[in-house]
Amino acid sequence: MTRSVEGEEAEALSRAAVAVFRLNRRFTSALDRTALPCGLSAARWQILSTVADGPLSVSEVARRVGATRQSVQRIADLLVREGLAGYQDNPAHRRAKLLIATDEGVTARCAMDSSLAELARRLSESLGGGSEVHRTVAVLRVLSGALTSLSADDSL
Repeated sequence: MTRSVEGEEAEALSRAAVAVFRLNRRFTSALDRTALPCGLSAARWQILSTVADGPLSVSEVARRVGATRQSVQRIADLLVREGLAGYQDNPAHRRAKLLIATDEGVTARCAMDSSLAELARRLSESLGGGSEVHRTVAVLRVLSGALTSLSADDSL
């Protein structure tokens, strides 16, 4: 029995999806191990990094990181309780406060960024160098952009 081109493409896409899910778990696990000595988790570091350049509403953070507003709100509240972030009034919206990193949050994020440099060096080395890392990132961005374009289509 011969597979159709469509069947082969569907199978390849299925394998790619499983590989990306596995990659996400492995990245999250590696980032969690890296973040632990800095007093963070991968999720907390991601939120702090997103507000590092300036305050954003929780909804804006959620859109940027591709998460639900509720999950970002939960992490933001934890960061605030731990003194790594704070809320400030939002001139554009009375009820939607802005999340901002505190000095302690910036310090924790900087420590994490330093630890990430070592992880990046080791990953780059295991991939065979910087050009392979850049090629991999480019392919992932193209795939992400294509999925974003498709999700805007009502048929998906």
